[in-house]
Amino acid sequence: MASSSDANSSAGSTPEPREAPESGSTAKTPASPARRGRVRPRRAAVMAVPATVIAAGLMILTAQGALGVQFSISGMPFTVTATNLDGEGFAQFGGLDQMAEGSPNEGDTGGQVLVVVSAIKKATLEKLCQSVDLGGTNLLIRAGEGKDKVSAVNLTTDSTELSGNASFDNIEIGNDAGTLDKSHARGPKGVFSQQADTVHIGNLRQTNYATTAAVFKLPGLKLSFSDKGC
Repeated sequence: MASSSDANSSAGSTPEPREAPESGSTAKTPASPARRGRVRPRRAAVMAVPATVIAAGLMILTAQGALGVQFSISGMPFTVTATNLDGEGFAQFGGLDQMAEGSPNEGDTGGQVLVVVSAIKKATLEKLCQSVDLGGTNLLIRAGEGKDKVSAVNLTTDSTELSGNASFDNIEIGNDAGTLDKSHARGPKGVFSQQADTVHIGNLRQTNYATTAAVFKLPGLKLSFSDKGC
């Protein structure tokens, strides 16, 4: 179908008929431009998660694009620390986060980050600290440093690193992520996961790409800029 610009350029003129090729010659057809496609490699990150083993099947599912994406992340990791985290209804499974199309933070990741999704139905945190490096300056958030703790409902974090001293009640390791029933979230079927009635993590430290919560209360909230992160 001709575009409007084609129609305007030919208005008021009569196109000349193409001359037939001379005998013995071959008509040359202009070569159509070759299509250019982009191949986006997916990088698998090494994750340190207490009491969790990410099976080889997770890597296969990631390569096949079988793991879902929650929302478009910025691609800027942030650090979260807490003296103590206590939670009821805990689940953990593998996931794949996707940056916004054309994000300047893609690097060589193709805009995709392999993460461990931790879901806690009800959580409290003592002395919460969150920081993100803005390029020489850190945006720093602190809360729960007094008698009142930070609290969250349906807390979900997407992490590439997680460390601390962890303990669980009634833990189940090796579940199919699509069958989890102790927390508010489930993962894709066929993905390795674990769940527990309760979780406690002392000296929690996470590198996160996303955090969501239905309710997030931050008593004693303090926001500032600092040359040091958490």
